[in-house]
Amino acid sequence: MAHEIDVQWMGKMQFNALVNGHTIVMDGPEKVGGEDNGPIPKPFVLTALAGCTGMDIAAILRKAEKNPYEFDMKVIGEISKRAPIEYIAIHVIYDFKGLEENKEAALNAVTDSQEKYCGVSSMLKKALPVTWEINYNGVQIFSNKLETEVLAN
Repeated sequence: MAHEIDVQWMGKMQFNALVNGHTIVMDGPEKVGGEDNGPIPKPFVLTALAGCTGMDIAAILRKAEKNPYEFDMKVIGEISKRAPIEYIAIHVIYDFKGLEENKEAALNAVTDSQEKYCGVSSMLKKALPVTWEINYNGVQIFSNKLETEVLAN
């Protein structure tokens, strides 16, 4: 089995990718010859990571009947200073709002996603550090960012 996408150049810097029947537009800003009709490609790596881990967590919490009221993520990709411009570290911030008794379920769901299930995270971790933190009802309940930064130095 394989995943396959089709990509068509639309002129200038724009490319349209057909992904499972959905069109994804990529384009560059005007300063590099594009028309800014879509995002640049690199952040799609961060988007793929968020989608992968988020869907894992939603499925795990739904199965456990521990759904949060709100669940948001921010994914930050630290960029290299020289070419090739690439991500050198990624940090995911998980923000949950929900019943206090579901806090541990959220923590476990994130851990399971990051350590067992999310294929995008698994692939990325082979190339660069991927760290995460979890906030529940506005309080940080987990972070491994400092631990990884200390190990890298």
